[in-house]
Amino acid sequence: MLTSAMLSELLCSLAAIGGLLLLGTFLRAKVKIFQKLFLPASVIGGFIGLLLGPVVMGENAIFKFPREYINNWTLIPGILIVPIFASVPLGMFMNGGSGQAKKKSGSALSKVLIAFAIFAAVSSVQSAIGFGTNLLFSAGGNSGLYRTFGYELSQGFCGGHGTAGAVGRIMEDLGLDYWATAQGVATTTATVGIIGGMLSGIVFINIAARKGKTSVLKKAEDIPAHMATGCIRDISAQASMGRDSFVNSSIETTSFHLALMLGACGIAYFVMNRLKATGISAFSSLPVWIYAMVIMFAINRILIAIKLDWAVDTKVKSKISGAMSDFAITCAIASLPVQAVMEYAVPIAVMCAVGFVITYLLIFVFQGALYKDDCAFERSIIAWGCATGVMITGMMLLKICDPDYETPALADFSVGFSLLSLSGLVTTPLTISFLAGGSTFENFALSLVIACVYFLIAFGAKASEKITVKKEVKGAVKI
Repeated sequence: MLTSAMLSELLCSLAAIGGLLLLGTFLRAKVKIFQKLFLPASVIGGFIGLLLGPVVMGENAIFKFPREYINNWTLIPGILIVPIFASVPLGMFMNGGSGQAKKKSGSALSKVLIAFAIFAAVSSVQSAIGFGTNLLFSAGGNSGLYRTFGYELSQGFCGGHGTAGAVGRIMEDLGLDYWATAQGVATTTATVGIIGGMLSGIVFINIAARKGKTSVLKKAEDIPAHMATGCIRDISAQASMGRDSFVNSSIETTSFHLALMLGACGIAYFVMNRLKATGISAFSSLPVWIYAMVIMFAINRILIAIKLDWAVDTKVKSKISGAMSDFAITCAIASLPVQAVMEYAVPIAVMCAVGFVITYLLIFVFQGALYKDDCAFERSIIAWGCATGVMITGMMLLKICDPDYETPALADFSVGFSLLSLSGLVTTPLTISFLAGGSTFENFALSLVIACVYFLIAFGAKASEKITVKKEVKGAVKI
């Protein structure tokens, strides 16, 4: 039973995380190395808390956080990830709520499907690489790796720190006692991915620019200063956080959006507990955020049906979920179980190295061939940033070589990326059910099968594009 003291302790532990976030923001704005790496303030603050706190320094810690704070930080990412994922469907298909859908400028559906299918396939291949690494090290029989080791690669690379924080919650819900270690491994792969992806991405851009492969020729040095420092000092250049759809004497717009997000979470917990009570194992293996996403799709559809779509602004929603992500990421890194993760240092290094190489081949070589000369590099660089970090990483890299987003790369990838939430409603329950009881090899095989399905979608999209082009050419000839 919660007590006032427990809630006060939680508040104080979040206050400490807030302090680390502010410290990370200051360091990002002032320290050149952090600017060159484009590290988020949450990552910087989290590592400051980890390296200077009791997790690494023990009794000699500079920041003497109580053990209770660290225990709270370990749990917070798994809790915050529920409203974060629940918010994804909110605003879809509403006026202005489908992301870049209205900015596609006539982009063919086939190009959107290729972007979606290749990114989804890359994520599945990364899972296969992780499980394959597990099988490789387990071949001797004394690797010490837990059964699901390897799942963390795709969650850290394609998912970023926010999704990595959900790994622990998934494992905990499945009753796996190594959930904290798995969350630490996922956070580690996310950190390796975002740093390695950004640094290599800038190198790729410079090489492509020199070889004339960029559609909009710009040098990396031309990136706006605020992109590096992470802050916009010019008030006139600061963008709006979103529309005010309510009068604050009634309800704050942010409160309305937050109420929808938390409401979906509450219903999700209720439905999940009811379904688990049936004793059907399939319901027991699904994490609560899957239920929350499905319920939010229903809520979103109801809002459209009763013509309340004017009340929802995706920018406001994104700011709320983004704030939750900042706190979740900082908590996950600051509480990283270093000693446990270091036991897996070699297999982590191997799967990350192989992950980078295979991801590069799939995105720049395979996907590049599908797009050919149609802004192939720009399409690849945003996919690379997202497949090794998060969406904003891909957008940052794209902005270096396409400052004004003149190419259709961002529009097509954004719409394709939004399709992942829909396909995830099918693939995620399947993968989690295998995580629950499947062997490492079965998880490895499933990842390859799912990847093959997405590759077929990509080939099908390309084939349909060729057929459409041929029909257009024939029509033009007849005219």
